[in-house]
Amino acid sequence: MVTLIDTLKKSPAELRHPEKQKRADTVVLKKPDWLRVKAPGSGQYNATKAIVKDKGLVTVCEEAGCPNIGECWSQKHATLMIMGDTCTRACAFCNVKTGLPQPLDPEEPGKVGLAVQQLGLNHVVITSVDRDDVADGGAAHFAEVVRQIRIQAPGTTVEILTPDFLRKDGAAEVMIDAQPDVFNHNLETVPRLYLKIRPGARYFHSLRLLQMVKERDPNQFTKSGIMVGLGETKEEVMQVMDDMRSAGVDFITIGQYLQPTRKHAAIDRFVTPEEFKAYEAIARAKGFLMVSASPLTRSSHHAGDDFARLKAARLAQTGR
Repeated sequence: MVTLIDTLKKSPAELRHPEKQKRADTVVLKKPDWLRVKAPGSGQYNATKAIVKDKGLVTVCEEAGCPNIGECWSQKHATLMIMGDTCTRACAFCNVKTGLPQPLDPEEPGKVGLAVQQLGLNHVVITSVDRDDVADGGAAHFAEVVRQIRIQAPGTTVEILTPDFLRKDGAAEVMIDAQPDVFNHNLETVPRLYLKIRPGARYFHSLRLLQMVKERDPNQFTKSGIMVGLGETKEEVMQVMDDMRSAGVDFITIGQYLQPTRKHAAIDRFVTPEEFKAYEAIARAKGFLMVSASPLTRSSHHAGDDFARLKAARLAQTGR
């Protein structure tokens, strides 16, 4: 379930997105039936919520208002967000708080490693806010989180969902050399919409980041995703698929964009389940090892099960 937040009555200190307040309200489209999910509230959901709160963890599930939080937390799955809860970027689609973050917590990597161990996770997804205020974009800190998970929870496979580390020389190499099992970086949308939807990023820089992973460590799985329903065309989505394949991306995710507030980018349209099935068929024909395309697909949704299928698909294709 996605709740549209009314930000108009909050004081400046309470605003998650102060940079968006002067924007005109966007039109809110009524959600179709295929996007309706049950409100969270199961016993295991509440137990996971308690663990997250007790350990002082930040999750992208909460910060980004993910519609799958009820399902995932009911299965004791959560995507941990490191380096604080405040992002230095102001993407038009994202609900993560924006502003000047607090300094990095040097004890965070150890805390995350211990939390993963105590949660008993088989597979964990670690993501972060953008930290343009830090010299290396937080790459060394992020890599230390991966290292601590390896030390404290050696049986857990690790998937990272990284920032782009734009203009941070050497940061990409630090992240690749941390040797995650899956290196995920989302392109988010088609190149034509970048200045509107992802103004702080550059499409070909993000594409190059994914390509660098395969060049430096061919054994790492790479993954990337886009949102649809922002005004892109089918032909543009197909071009992004080709670009990803040229960069060696193994796994593509495609999901429906849902606007977090009236101040965020408006939904152009709701893409039908039939169109998502067509996108899935096209992506598979283009050679991706894994494809997840549906209205509620998100980068970290079913990540553990998808990792197992990803390994099986490569084994079947290459024998390794």
